[in-house]
Amino acid sequence: MTTTQLTSIAAVILSLAFSYLPGLSDWYAAQTSQAKRLTMLGLLVLVAGGAFSLACAGLGLGLGITLACDQSGAFGLLQTLIMALVANQATYSITPKSR
Repeated sequence: MTTTQLTSIAAVILSLAFSYLPGLSDWYAAQTSQAKRLTMLGLLVLVAGGAFSLACAGLGLGLGITLACDQSGAFGLLQTLIMALVANQATYSITPKSR
C-alpha cells in the first residue's frame, strides 16, 4: 500500500466517521467550521506522521507502506497529505450532516 492510498483511505474513513457515527457526528456538527478543519488536519497529520515514523523505523515494508525515510520521502508525504485533505473535505461535503 502506498502512502497516497493509506492517507486517502484514512481521509475518507475519518470523514465518514465524523458524518455517520452516533455521538461523534453530533459532537463534530456542534463545532465551529475552524475547529472542524483543524480537527481533520490534525488527524490526517497524525496518520501521515505515523506512516513516516513506521517507514523510518523499518516497519513500513512489513505493513505494505512504501515510503523512503529521507527528505524526498518527507516532501512526497507532504504532497500526499495535501491530496488527503482534499479527499477528506470532498467526502465530508457530500455526506449528510447531523442537525
